[in-house]
Amino acid sequence: MVLVLIIGDLHIPHRAHDLPAKFRKLLVPGKIQQILCTGNVCDRETYEYLRTIANDVCVVRGDYDENTSFPPSATVVHAPIRIGVMHGHQCVPTGDLDALSALARQMDVDVLISGHTHTFQAIEYGGRFFVNPGSATGAWTGLRNSDPIPSFALMDIQGAVVVTYVYQLVEGEVRVDKIEYRKEVEAPKPAAPSLAPSNSTSTYSSASGGFGQSAPTSPQTTPGVW
Repeated sequence: MVLVLIIGDLHIPHRAHDLPAKFRKLLVPGKIQQILCTGNVCDRETYEYLRTIANDVCVVRGDYDENTSFPPSATVVHAPIRIGVMHGHQCVPTGDLDALSALARQMDVDVLISGHTHTFQAIEYGGRFFVNPGSATGAWTGLRNSDPIPSFALMDIQGAVVVTYVYQLVEGEVRVDKIEYRKEVEAPKPAAPSLAPSNSTSTYSSASGGFGQSAPTSPQTTPGVW
């Protein structure tokens, strides 16, 4: 099991002063293994705060981020799940599922995480899973008339199953919803019959993880640094 925080569009200090206090109480250090941020962190102090929650922090560059070391996109692997991360301003029209699907195909990912709209979304479309954590601070955006609802997501990855919990601050109270995505994984093909003599011995390789098994793949990230 891997617990991943999905967060973004904080816009601190330009459009918001800080994360809501009730969100800070939930984001306890030591519970979360990885953070995937859709960008628009905007200041170094907020980035350093994220690093107190988890050591593994991957931030992509938003349209208001001045830190050019953040990559425009990143791919993270928690086998068999491949996750793509981008801010979302690259998607035209903004938030369009067909446009996001095209980007997901280009990145060859099962899950695409994007932001920019400041509105939470988690939906399966065309066999892929699309998650937008919204704005963790409820920062203003010109894309909508009303004030956004502050939100972030926690993604619990268990093999081919991704369980996403969305946390939204509604009228001063935190509301949690759950969405599940399951990747269709092809069953392994039966091995061809061995022609080796019956008195032959099998070789066990600790590096390969057992008899004919691939070594476990560790998460691969492209973290941005200040």
